[in-house]
Amino acid sequence: MPEQTSTDLWPTEVRLPEGRDALIISFENGARFELPAEYLRVESPSAEVQGHAPHEKKIVPGKRHVRISAVEPVGNYALRIVFDDGHNTGIYPWDTLHSYGLEQDKKFAAYLKALEERGLSRE
Repeated sequence: MPEQTSTDLWPTEVRLPEGRDALIISFENGARFELPAEYLRVESPSAEVQGHAPHEKKIVPGKRHVRISAVEPVGNYALRIVFDDGHNTGIYPWDTLHSYGLEQDKKFAAYLKALEERGLSRE
């Protein structure tokens, strides 16, 4: 498979559907993803969620009904996503959003498993 270049990962569409429960993003390479707000919130690239090392990652419960309040450009390389629960520190570079799209099933399944193991809920 050819290596992705940064120009392949340039967004051609960024849109919030009416319910603001997802981010729809399309890329120059033809990839198109609908990323649920809950998924983006619990996988936020912020230090608050990811920590400063892999073992510090937080499992964030209770975000099933979170919505996106705003999407703000950060330079020409990323988006800041503001959620209706007040979280606004995650900066999502284009390549991160692309990889979140590719890995959505795997990452979300791991999140659900982690919630279950800890006796936590999405509600």
